[in-house]
Amino acid sequence: MIQIREIDHVVLRVSKLDEMIDFYCDVLGCRLEKDQSNIGLTQLRAGACLVDLVAVDSELGRLGGSAPGSQARNLDHVCFRIAPFDDVLISEHLEKHGIDPGEIESRYGAEGYGPSVYVNDPEGNTVELKGPPSFHSDEVA
Repeated sequence: MIQIREIDHVVLRVSKLDEMIDFYCDVLGCRLEKDQSNIGLTQLRAGACLVDLVAVDSELGRLGGSAPGSQARNLDHVCFRIAPFDDVLISEHLEKHGIDPGEIESRYGAEGYGPSVYVNDPEGNTVELKGPPSFHSDEVA
């Protein structure tokens, strides 16, 4: 039987590679893990997971067809579990990078209800930043 433990990696097809690397590394704290520019793949370490960026104009990227856009997204959103989750520090950090953090709300995820906030990367992909589980009155037993 297959038992999923956590997200291993997410692959995003991108047309603004440098901006995407800056967002995921400078804003969200990922680090460059592996660069395979010969095929168009940049892998970023995100905690125990990877975010793979595939340039749409690369050898690998052309296999996926048209570039993502408002009418052709390849992903609804990806959620990263972060710790610690300090809503004030997170909001200040995002604002420092010119990103409107929006409302931090309690949302349901893999560990139950907990605080989360949605942001968009430079290509419009939605990224959810999720904190630890906490009690929520709508929780189903």
